[in-house]
Amino acid sequence: MATKSPVFTPILIGGSIILMISFAIRSSFGLFQIPIADEFLWPRAEFSMAIAIQNLAWGIATPFFGALAEKFGDRKAISFGIVLYTVGLLISSNAVTPEAHQFLNLIIGCGIAGTGFGPILAVVGRSTSPERRSLVLGITTAAGSAGQVIGPPFTSALLNSMSWSTVMMVLAIIVFATLLCLLAIHPNKTNIDTGPKEKLGDALVNAAKDPTFSMLFLGFFSCGFQLGFITAHFPAFITEACATIPPNSLIRSLGINTTSSLGAFSIAVIGLFNIIGAITAGYLGKNFTKKYLLSLIYTGRTLASIFFIMTPMTVETVILFSIAMGGLWLATVPLTSGVIGYIYGMQYMGTLYGIVFLSHQIGSFVGIWLGGSLYDMFGNYNLVWWVGIGVGAFSAIIHLPVNEKPLSERTSVATT
Repeated sequence: MATKSPVFTPILIGGSIILMISFAIRSSFGLFQIPIADEFLWPRAEFSMAIAIQNLAWGIATPFFGALAEKFGDRKAISFGIVLYTVGLLISSNAVTPEAHQFLNLIIGCGIAGTGFGPILAVVGRSTSPERRSLVLGITTAAGSAGQVIGPPFTSALLNSMSWSTVMMVLAIIVFATLLCLLAIHPNKTNIDTGPKEKLGDALVNAAKDPTFSMLFLGFFSCGFQLGFITAHFPAFITEACATIPPNSLIRSLGINTTSSLGAFSIAVIGLFNIIGAITAGYLGKNFTKKYLLSLIYTGRTLASIFFIMTPMTVETVILFSIAMGGLWLATVPLTSGVIGYIYGMQYMGTLYGIVFLSHQIGSFVGIWLGGSLYDMFGNYNLVWWVGIGVGAFSAIIHLPVNEKPLSERTSVATT
């Protein structure tokens, strides 16, 4: 029986810092929409496609980084991701065509995969005891949320005083500095409770045959759709659609004087409340059935979105929606990753979670691309909001028949 490990370990702290910086920058890309489009006179769909490609590349590369970490070591896989992230940002700062931005965001997306949930949650999850794993995964996920709190306002402040290209170079330097955090990740301390040894090919085949794995894969699509669309388009949506901030509004005391700054602030509010939501979800996942918690989260997102788009947009509704969505934002991650580790074991959690996460990023790609395309077609984002509501309702339903019993136990019962 595995012994309990401390909650806050060097691996947790180092991995959380890498994830926080990675997400701080990733969540800021929507702020480049208007500056880049205005400078080059591009349609909104051009840079939207670049961000969409970034998210798709992130999803495709995540299982490969999980496999790299499991074969060659966590440090090597994560450091490779940091280098790709840095190089992509540096070269993007000098890109002047849509095609260049789209190609370079492919590289950035691979870098995010190497510094994102797949390898980081796997290395942290393997370093802790099963009793504390759900909570620790929630804390690590919350670190990504903390990045979302600090990233957009920080990037917005830089964009107010520098060109967008200079800002990208500054962000590249910050990403590169996270190589120092790898000193906290000790390979010989990341193999607690990995379970019986199994070949990767066998693990993939067994998961593919399990209907529950397909349900988790399909259910994660709407999470990516909603998060991708909001991250990429919400700042611009608020800038253009929100009513003017009243002169005596309380929010002006925070320095939020324009709808543009309100857009960046709303992303930060989502990140702030997601810290609470992610940790709470991780804690609840220890004591309650994860599939029901996931269904409730998707139901909450669906209802919050319906309320938001059917109500006249004001500063108050933007803040209320950001709070509600923030509490539900990445709360799915510790629950989804936790249930994968519980059902299929920790040995190949990085790879198996990465495959499920691919669905999340396909959803992100569709949400970001569709948002830009429908905006250019109709001049607003109304239709894509309703598409997001529909896929959210689908995810709320498809998690209900998930079988949370470990696959090894189900297999042993079937053979007796």
